[in-house]
Amino acid sequence: MSKPLLTLLATACALAMPALAHSRPLMLTAQLKNYGGDGAYLAAYLVDAKGSYVRTLWVAGGKAKYHKHLSDWYRLSAGDSKRLNGVTGASVGAGSTLKVTAELADALMDAGYEIRIDAAAEDMRDSPSEVRIPLSKANAGKPQDGKQYIRSATFQLQ
Repeated sequence: MSKPLLTLLATACALAMPALAHSRPLMLTAQLKNYGGDGAYLAAYLVDAKGSYVRTLWVAGGKAKYHKHLSDWYRLSAGDSKRLNGVTGASVGAGSTLKVTAELADALMDAGYEIRIDAAAEDMRDSPSEVRIPLSKANAGKPQDGKQYIRSATFQLQ
């Protein structure tokens, strides 16, 4: 390859990389129903177009022994307990709202990725993949209904 062509290729890559690496905050909000039980454990996570686990966005409920009840997340992430530092908080009470912010690469938008939220509450039925939200610009700000514990969930790009 000639030197001018290599220089052009290197310059093009250098200019393209920041665009690929650009990320922005994503605000995820989940409004829980008044289901009449203890606080819910929730796991919000990202999967790719094939349904493979990518990363955990947030886990509400700090006692690891109950994480197995967030069964889809637990199975896909293999418990992901080593990478939970900084992405966990208290369980969420019935009728309350969970709001979390996560950094998300722009390249994931409209690329087949999906945000999923698993839910579980003590002495009540577990709800794997309670909410599934395709990660697309068209779905930003559009509430998605939950199945059992979550009234609705939405995400906003900031």
